[in-house]
Amino acid sequence: MNDGLNFANSYYVASANSFAPAPKLEGEAKADVVVIGGGYTGLHAALECRERGFSVALVEAGRIGWGASGRNGGQAIPGWRKGAAELIKLYGREHAKRLFDLSLEARQVTLDRIAKHNIACDLTMNGHLLAASKSVDLGWMREEARILARDMDYPHVRVLDRDEAQAKLASPIHHGALLDALGGHLHPLNYALGLADAAREGGVTLYEQTPALNVDGANGVTVTTPSGAVRARYAVLACDALLGKLEPRIAGRIMPVANYLIATEPLENPSALIADNLAVSDSRFVVDYFRMSADGRLIFGGGERYTPNPPTNIEAFVRPYMERIFPQLANVRITHSWGGLVSISMTRLPHIGRMANLFFAHGYSGQGVLISALAGKVLAEALSGTAERFDVLQDIAPPEFPGGAALRTPLHVLGMLYYALRDRL
Repeated sequence: MNDGLNFANSYYVASANSFAPAPKLEGEAKADVVVIGGGYTGLHAALECRERGFSVALVEAGRIGWGASGRNGGQAIPGWRKGAAELIKLYGREHAKRLFDLSLEARQVTLDRIAKHNIACDLTMNGHLLAASKSVDLGWMREEARILARDMDYPHVRVLDRDEAQAKLASPIHHGALLDALGGHLHPLNYALGLADAAREGGVTLYEQTPALNVDGANGVTVTTPSGAVRARYAVLACDALLGKLEPRIAGRIMPVANYLIATEPLENPSALIADNLAVSDSRFVVDYFRMSADGRLIFGGGERYTPNPPTNIEAFVRPYMERIFPQLANVRITHSWGGLVSISMTRLPHIGRMANLFFAHGYSGQGVLISALAGKVLAEALSGTAERFDVLQDIAPPEFPGGAALRTPLHVLGMLYYALRDRL
């Protein structure tokens, strides 16, 4: 499959662990649960359902990890896209605390899965640095650290002043930072492939190159594919930004956004650029995010596009963002460049729910590396008849974008252009 986003040229594909391809579905298959989507959400849901005794078939339109799960920046950051202060304003302290605790559980589920299945994915949990792009950002960062410690029982963050931040990050442009000791990063594609291997070893039937063409909820669920169908009692829709027109009733709650990344050649002294092998992002509305790979390359993501057409030269599109932060890398060679789609919601909180016997989770808005593990778990719990935690997440469902799926992109782009201009001021 080719989406014009250069996946084959990604650093992750070049450094992927071996994985035995799964077959295409030919003919009819039956299972208790059919999962649509071979990324983190679908794989976690498949594992969790199988461990609860369900028979599970998973269909993936491309290859395992072909979507955002195999292309993202690899940042494993606790919490939600909205900070603790915003969550309290929206939901009150008690509900916000429950949501924050669930995000910490997402982190633990991820770490437990990696340990249990011995997934080789370069997991490094040395911390996450949120760099302050403007001096005014330090004010809300101090308030966020205070609220996290007081109201969320989370004492693992601290604010760094300019000198402390520059000791961690060799960039002249930041005014300080918020350091979260429990953040980190991993190799996203190898993580997805490891989950798929674990699912297959646990009895999940995987099908690759098997796009779902239609989902019929009459008499259980029937998922039609180009050369067959899967009949099941329940379906889990885990397509995220690649949902397309498969389920129009929920398509308007999310919007695909294209992100682009580059990888440099191995650097002579990576720790001189980013100390302690931290994951880093900044406080711009259109976020820059970066980290070091296991072999000493800078993996850098920057810039977003809201049109279906990717830039003709991804390196040329992303490189100025990198050089703005690290001017000392002006002559460093870029070896890989690629892009991918993530889904965002109006509130930047995920959309998790059900329609009869169809369950779904998407719209992680850049927080999917960890939150998807929680989503897969609570979907399986709900399938098993335990819906308490599922209900907590269902209650934060975002509204539709104005104009629904048809008009969400042009209207949202106008708003995004405004915030992009604010980033430059």
